[in-house]
Amino acid sequence: MGKIKVRDGFEGQKLISLPNVIYKNTSASNTILNQIFITHIGYFPKAFSHFRERRKGCEDNIFIYCVQGKGWYMIDKKRYEVNPGQFFQIPATATYIKYGADQEQPWTIFWVHFSGKDMNTFNQLLNISLNDGPRDIPYNEKGLQIWNEMYSCLEMGYSKDNLNNANMCLYHFLSTFLYPEKHFPGTAGKDMIRETIVFMREKLESRFTVDDFSVRYKLSASHFSSLFRHTTGTSPMEYFIQLKIQKSCQLLYGSNIKIKEVAASLGYDDPYYFSRLFKKLMGMSPEQYRAIKHRF
Repeated sequence: MGKIKVRDGFEGQKLISLPNVIYKNTSASNTILNQIFITHIGYFPKAFSHFRERRKGCEDNIFIYCVQGKGWYMIDKKRYEVNPGQFFQIPATATYIKYGADQEQPWTIFWVHFSGKDMNTFNQLLNISLNDGPRDIPYNEKGLQIWNEMYSCLEMGYSKDNLNNANMCLYHFLSTFLYPEKHFPGTAGKDMIRETIVFMREKLESRFTVDDFSVRYKLSASHFSSLFRHTTGTSPMEYFIQLKIQKSCQLLYGSNIKIKEVAASLGYDDPYYFSRLFKKLMGMSPEQYRAIKHRF
């Protein structure tokens, strides 16, 4: 006799599948729901014989977080093992996929399916691909609190406010897994990029070179710049300038000090150079930006 394969129906499970018509009736006029939105959400505890096979793939992104036990998934012919304290994502695809619980130690999983107007672009922006494999993560209490908020909200029905709240929470939920260093306490001190950004913010009046930042970690300027750009998407000096301009916006909007004094307080002796930098980043001159506050 073959092994029983079960899609759902586990003792203590939670499961909500949102009818397609819900989003068809609301997304046209709702920009929040035009981006990404939850299609199915569930919790399967000790899901013995859990198994799903999708021969034509899935039009949703599939997100699964394993908190206990073990499982596996396959994309085409490649198999991945999933252990407790790991999550994985399968981006929307037409490729053959299947996944299920380990027979000896069946997994306990929190999962979400979500879709959107342009999932290819969404996945490219967040570097989500078919070949990512499972990722380790510490016990994500914050993420699970947000999951419960999403589930509880949808459990109360599909009003506009409930849908908006649940799907705005979805972004926050995903971010706790994709950017754990920004959510878990105790990691900032070990993260030199975060330390550098804190240092930058404390020294906005100073002038630095990349070497000034990299020498603090005994790295070459090129290696440090590469690590910084990988984390933030921009170079150390560009980031430092952005922080300076951000601070100048606060000063221009919230005080009446002269523009040349604002420039000087941020390490720019030449107010004209400061004005050119400001306009390049903000799309308007410091004078024009300051005038904005008089419109409200």
